[in-house]
Amino acid sequence: MGTPTIEEVRKRFVANPEKPFDLSRRDSGDRHLFPDKKHARKSLHSDADAIDELQDLLYATRERALLIVLQGMDTSGKSGVIRKVFAQTSPLGMKVKAFKAPTRIELGHDYLWRVHEATPRKGFIGIFDRSHYEDVLVVKVREFAPPDEVERRYEQINQFEKHLTENGTTVLKFMLHVGYEEQGERLKERITEPHKRWKFNPSDLDDRRHWPDFMSAYETMVQRCSTPHAPWYVIPADSRTRRNAAIARVVRGALEDMKLEWPNPDLKLEDFDFS
Repeated sequence: MGTPTIEEVRKRFVANPEKPFDLSRRDSGDRHLFPDKKHARKSLHSDADAIDELQDLLYATRERALLIVLQGMDTSGKSGVIRKVFAQTSPLGMKVKAFKAPTRIELGHDYLWRVHEATPRKGFIGIFDRSHYEDVLVVKVREFAPPDEVERRYEQINQFEKHLTENGTTVLKFMLHVGYEEQGERLKERITEPHKRWKFNPSDLDDRRHWPDFMSAYETMVQRCSTPHAPWYVIPADSRTRRNAAIARVVRGALEDMKLEWPNPDLKLEDFDFS
């Protein structure tokens, strides 16, 4: 089987805004489109090169922006996606923001304040490692905000993303869907493999104990916030290689869909002295 088309990847992994969403029906180990890891790596490398060229075009035109939202449980591979999908892309045209617990100053504003400030300006690719969706995930599961306040946030987020898309920013949202067993193995690796020990945080195990609650929160998040202007893509993340290949296909497609053209300023050689 060859490389799946961009449209095939979109269709398989998108959470259709017009249909009910059931996370339990999504296989975290889905290999249908990329049964062979060798083909997945080849697809990824090809798309990474194309993304680099398309980002140059995006930067040159300064007409549009691309925001990529990465959400997933610990070990689902958010940083790995950034390293692999954008391996060839110049950092000069990218902006990566990792959202941690809000600071005292951030807590003094509405929850979207720090998010809007971090969105990419035109010409850039912005990547969120975690995002504003933490405010309907961990905030919901840990009960850091009242239920009625969390409930209001789904539509507020939809309107926020609609504002971005109507003002020149394409929003791509990827839920990295890692399975419970796979996450357990990856957490163990963070203890047994010396070069990964720095990643281990005991609080990761606390979230793991709340796995059913988090899965319920993720399902509601996708149900309520997969919209025509910013749909969710639920990406199987048990295989790092296939995960990266699928996301690269969708990112490349979004950049191609912008149909940007190289600027063509009126320049003539005879008007300049190159001596």
